[in-house]
Amino acid sequence: MSQLFHERLADLRDRFQREQRIPSCRELAKDWSVSSTAVWKLFARLREHGYLKQEGNRWLPDTAFFARAMAPATIPAGEPVELPSDDGDEGFVIDQYLVDNPSRSVLYTVRGDSMIDAGIHDGDVAVLELRSQAKEGDIVAAYVDGKLTLKKLARMNGKYVLIPCNKMYPVIRPERTLEIYGVLVGLVRKYR
Repeated sequence: MSQLFHERLADLRDRFQREQRIPSCRELAKDWSVSSTAVWKLFARLREHGYLKQEGNRWLPDTAFFARAMAPATIPAGEPVELPSDDGDEGFVIDQYLVDNPSRSVLYTVRGDSMIDAGIHDGDVAVLELRSQAKEGDIVAAYVDGKLTLKKLARMNGKYVLIPCNKMYPVIRPERTLEIYGVLVGLVRKYR
């Protein structure tokens, strides 16, 4: 695929992020100073590669549209090393990486610092798989006496408790009920 193909795809992704829609062929033809036919041909190529799909007269993002380039190598967090110059390939879809069961998954924005020592910060997005069973040591979203919280599940004196991952907070011991709502399966953090 040409450099122009990738530039147009990048522009479509940016526009979709801002506008939550794919612009019409006419809009793009005007903005890109090309014919509507040229835009339609590009859309047809994008459809062939799984970036767009057509429903009636509307073009919609398809799975590959949300894929991001995955570098062909790891990035060292220790000693610096030379990395290959290859830009990587398209194909990493964050949703597919984080979510195994879409119909049973939900995202929550984390508020508070009680899980900071587990690397979970205020403002992070917790990816939860909704289920009522969990193992000791799992980080869970749980209803404690009717109130929801995110903590580590543990047993003390034969009873389940919720452990914060910050020494400034006490262990939560339910007075009446403890119901598991979901298990943490992923975390998303935005640095800017």
